Amino acid sequence: MSLRELMPFLIPLAIAEIALLAFTMWHILTHDRYKRGNRTIWIIVAIAGMQFIGPVLYFLLGKEDN
Repeated sequence: MSLRELMPFLIPLAIAEIALLAFTMWHILTHDRYKRGNRTIWIIVAIAGMQFIGPVLYFLLGKEDN
């Protein structure tokens, strides 16, 4: 398979990753309370695990229920 054949799959995946990371960063920066950890830790986790893992971990483990 060539890169050209994979582009229809890769472009939407990249857009979804960027959108999820942007929403996660917005949520982290606009909220003060977290179940576990603090703002700095969750920013590092979200950025270091950018490919879905970091944002998903934040929403599963760090987001405080309102």
